[in-house]
Amino acid sequence: MEILFTPNALLALLTLTFLEIILGIDNIVFLSIVSGKLKAEDQPKARRVGLLLAMAFRIILLFGITWVLGLQDVILSIDWDFFSANITGQSLIIFGGGLFLLYKSVSEIHHKLEGEEESEKGKASNSISQAILQIALLNIVFSFDSILTAVGMVSMKEPIEGGFGYDGALIIMILSVIISIIIMMIFAGPVSKFVNEHPTIQILGLSFLILIGVMLLAEGSHLAHFRFGDDIEVHSISKGYLYFAIFFSLFVEFLNLKMKKTKNKVKLHNNTIIDEKLKDGDITS
Repeated sequence: MEILFTPNALLALLTLTFLEIILGIDNIVFLSIVSGKLKAEDQPKARRVGLLLAMAFRIILLFGITWVLGLQDVILSIDWDFFSANITGQSLIIFGGGLFLLYKSVSEIHHKLEGEEESEKGKASNSISQAILQIALLNIVFSFDSILTAVGMVSMKEPIEGGFGYDGALIIMILSVIISIIIMMIFAGPVSKFVNEHPTIQILGLSFLILIGVMLLAEGSHLAHFRFGDDIEVHSISKGYLYFAIFFSLFVEFLNLKMKKTKNKVKLHNNTIIDEKLKDGDITS
């Protein structure tokens, strides 16, 4: 336990907690959209249960870290003339999660753009158990991604070799999961309310989920070493590019929302020049 109070352990805990929150953004977006289809009184419960499931899955996987790492072993090899692959349990889970996320996102966008309004009766048909089931399925995929990232960040070597030891590393990872989930629970309500009150944010969030689904498909294919012919191999997509696109898009959308709220219209420089010429009579309207 003394290792947990060292500067290195505290830094690792802080870093891991931050990463867990960043990796949980897609989880919160999915939670907001799925819970938004429920009755207003059921939405907080769905968000709480969803985030508690996320915490439970992550902690269970941490205790079974040997099994998780064992999923990286090849279970099926394919070697055809035009295609080859070494499929693992991990690649199957991540690839399947990407397909599910793509299906759910495209279905929701179709539903919203086709103008199918949901009445209170329609919302009642989307039971909380169905919402929790969808959340649980996707949480399994997000949990694998989160845990493998945490394992890669924290050294399980013995303290004398510069690591935290197995027990120390496990406690650090569990604490980071618990702290990050508590923080996400605090902000999940306001984020969900904001997303559900702005249709453009909903479509933007669903578009993010499509991007994440494509990223999971690419990552699953990369982990399975998909190769077409002799030269074409599928590579994973860097999460840094993805999250930059997400935050930049949100920043632009926030500017758009702020401009809509302002009473005074924003005039461009060229429009000001034209207005002055109209006043002077240099040009006619």
